[in-house]
Amino acid sequence: MKRLFALIAVVGMLSFGASNGLFAQDDASNEATQDQVEQTTPDSVETTKAQTVAEPVVEPVADVPEERSMHQQIKQKFIEGGAGFMGTVLLCLIFGLALAIERIIYLNLASTNTEKLLKGIEDALESGGIEAAKEVCRNTRGPVASIFYQGLARMDEGVEMVEKSVVAYGSVQMGLLEKGITWISLFIGIAPMLGFMGTVIGMIEAFDAIEIAGDISPSLVAGGIKVALITTVSGLIVAIILQIFYNYIVSKIDAIVNKMEDASISLIDILVKFNAKK
Repeated sequence: MKRLFALIAVVGMLSFGASNGLFAQDDASNEATQDQVEQTTPDSVETTKAQTVAEPVVEPVADVPEERSMHQQIKQKFIEGGAGFMGTVLLCLIFGLALAIERIIYLNLASTNTEKLLKGIEDALESGGIEAAKEVCRNTRGPVASIFYQGLARMDEGVEMVEKSVVAYGSVQMGLLEKGITWISLFIGIAPMLGFMGTVIGMIEAFDAIEIAGDISPSLVAGGIKVALITTVSGLIVAIILQIFYNYIVSKIDAIVNKMEDASISLIDILVKFNAKK
């Protein structure tokens, strides 16, 4: 028992001595660190000041103007070209597109499935006669159904009269299909003419400015020519746009007319067979 107490006392003394040694080392290291900080602080401050003085002064970069949108650029060119001629060219584009869109809608509604229509007329003739076939035409929209109705209405007068009626009313329907496209062709021709006129007038104004200034300045000549050519470019763009729509409309009309002619021949054949069965 005494040995145990003596062992505990020895261990306690050794532990206390080790802890005192550690605290003493920590105090010594802290004092050394403070001495190093005190010694290096003035030098580091001077070094930082020297670096600050040595660094070049960066000037703020000027704001770069933002790129204008397409709408703003078109608006600027429209103003530069002059409100008079640019306005007339714009009106040509608006009226031309309005007529083209109206024709496209009309032609799409005028398109008919001629094979289905002929099949319906043939079945109606076999089941209910001429009146049933006329009812099928009345319930079908489009110029082809209108032509067939006019032909069936003359069935009492013979097949030859039906053929003449189909041909005559077919020309009427062709006129309705081509209604308004002459105005589109007019706007196609007049838009570049207005652009060229604006260019010529702009060139005259540029030469007048040179005459008044008494000196040929490159900036003055270039500015006048640029403004004068804007109207020409605008007129050509309008003409190109309207020409595309015009060609599409003409091709659509040709397709409908070809279907009308083929369907009319088929109708005459059906009526001839119907009369032969009677």
